Amino acid sequence: MAVEVSTAIPETLAQKSELRKHPRFAETLIEAFLFLCGAISILTTVGIVYVLAKEALLFFGSDEVSLVEFFTGAVWQPAIGKFGIWALLNATLMVSLIAMLVALPLGLAVAIYLSEYASSRARGIIKPILEVLAGIPTVVYGYFALTLMTPVLRSIFGDEVVQIYNTASAGIVIGILVLPLVSSMSEDALHAVPHGLREAAYGLGATKLETALKVVLPAGISGVAAAFIVAMSRAIGETMVVAIAAGAGPNFTMNPFEAAETMTGHIVRISGGDLSYDSIDYNSLFAIGLMLFVITLVLNVISRYVVQYFREEYE
Repeated sequence: MAVEVSTAIPETLAQKSELRKHPRFAETLIEAFLFLCGAISILTTVGIVYVLAKEALLFFGSDEVSLVEFFTGAVWQPAIGKFGIWALLNATLMVSLIAMLVALPLGLAVAIYLSEYASSRARGIIKPILEVLAGIPTVVYGYFALTLMTPVLRSIFGDEVVQIYNTASAGIVIGILVLPLVSSMSEDALHAVPHGLREAAYGLGATKLETALKVVLPAGISGVAAAFIVAMSRAIGETMVVAIAAGAGPNFTMNPFEAAETMTGHIVRISGGDLSYDSIDYNSLFAIGLMLFVITLVLNVISRYVVQYFREEYE
């Protein structure tokens, strides 16, 4: 009996050694292809950062630009040497804030309905319809804001209060634009909460609404928070809606009914004009682009931190 065991073990080790010595060519090829895809995406990001940083350094190194004025100034007029980023950043943040005020409550309400109240059939119909909104070209949303949302606001608050181009209508429509993103990601997070938590809440006498708000939502809060931050990044980077509906001139104002130009809108307007290469105006576009990149990068880092901090695992 002991002899049989001593001969079986070396044979097994030999078989494993044979398997390691002969990797499959197809598997190796697939692994190399997947690695190449990942490397291309990383190198693309590195290339974008390099170009932005290189051109932005030309802007910040110019004698006409002061770093203190750039980060604290509220006037952006390159013609007279004024480069205060807050004239553009303020409009960007204001449009994004209005968009979040529209998208977050509506998107979360839709997510709770689809996750906790809707039948499987209703969920299968409503969710794809919502996601169709994400496929509509943003230029369509821009004209929707200009030709429908702005007249609605002017009819409510008055023509003298609401200008034709204003950040409020652009923000509301961007909120509608990112609504499918918020609702879809939040619904996925809520739907992934174990059903046992719901049954335990029902067993203790909780209503469906109490279960949804006090059990399911806190359990899926990491995914919901990530959806909010990703939607915020999407709103900050939106271009066509603000280029069409928000306004075409830097204006530092806190009034959402006045025209103001966002960072992305300014880049679009200036890029479409007669802009000479290597001028201060040309280099300023890359400085604005670098600012946008840093803002979205910070939001993505915060998103990852929030997901890790609030993440709960259930067996």
